Amino acid sequence: MYRDHTRKIQIGDVTIGGGSPIRIQSMTNTKTEDVEATVEQILALEKAGCEIIRCTVPTMEAAEALRSIKERIHIPLVADIHFDYRLAIAAIENGADKIRINPGNIGSSERIRAVVEAARQKNIPIRVGVNSGSLEKELVEKYHGVTAEGLVESALDKVHIIESFGYENMVISIKSSNVPVCAEAHRLLAERTDYPLHVGITEAGTLWSGNIKSAAGLGLILGLGIGDTIRVSLTGSPLEEIRSAKMILRTMGLRKGGVEVISCPTCGRTQIDLIGLANRVEEMVQDIPLDIKVAVMGCVVNGPGEAKEADIGIAGGIGEGLLIKGGQVIRKIPEEQLLEALRKELLMMVQDNKYDKGTILS
Repeated sequence: MYRDHTRKIQIGDVTIGGGSPIRIQSMTNTKTEDVEATVEQILALEKAGCEIIRCTVPTMEAAEALRSIKERIHIPLVADIHFDYRLAIAAIENGADKIRINPGNIGSSERIRAVVEAARQKNIPIRVGVNSGSLEKELVEKYHGVTAEGLVESALDKVHIIESFGYENMVISIKSSNVPVCAEAHRLLAERTDYPLHVGITEAGTLWSGNIKSAAGLGLILGLGIGDTIRVSLTGSPLEEIRSAKMILRTMGLRKGGVEVISCPTCGRTQIDLIGLANRVEEMVQDIPLDIKVAVMGCVVNGPGEAKEADIGIAGGIGEGLLIKGGQVIRKIPEEQLLEALRKELLMMVQDNKYDKGTILS
């Protein structure tokens, strides 16, 4: 796989590339200048499973706030810079573990060199970012539109600019909201470079449409063996980005850890509020440190059989339901007690330490 052969890059105390675990990223949507609000959001993201966080730095006040923010969080902090090279330098001086820039909008060669020299002094990586919305006019004309080839050429041009100053501590990101174009661009790029790649589908959309588009796009890219860090970009809470990223990685078999809830589609046999019950179970298991599969089934006829692949499950009937473990019915439970009975069993599993708490797969 491509990701096994990319360079290893250090972002704070987190290593990416070279077969390291695929890391989950997100970006704050608070005002970075508001230290309290930004720290509060980052701590919540950490708890949810975020491993690298990016903050926008549009002002000098924001750049200076990074120092106070970094002192109170526990994951690497990335500064997102546009246009003003002085903000990039200030972010580095205030402790950013990585900076994200587009050399094309930083300005002159001297300004780019100044940013590179500041990064070199602190030995922090530079993420070179290109997306379809910022693709240069000449490349759009050359390739008759926004294409995978154009995105790759643009990204490598930016990489060569940084390399020309003798610096190779880089991560590359190329993003498009067009899933086929984005996937093809990553395939072409992975064949031409060994820098670690940060992947995602940009401007994916709302929680509903954005999740579908991100799952399809990231599934294609990750399935090619490409990607060292990921972000699910959603118009919504960053916490939802983390939940979605974890689910995508688990679904692709690239990460273990956390309870996976499976549930059957509703049908005419359903005698309980299966939709409500499944949603409550999914919410309930968020704080359960087990690496298992939990089934929520809508009827007692097929429920036990359909739940055989799960470690534990419940199936609802008329006024009562079944608790199922290892494919075997353990006991009948009144319908209103199903959720609590399931939680008690899960907590007993945690206490008995019968299941691993989850491991990350490279």
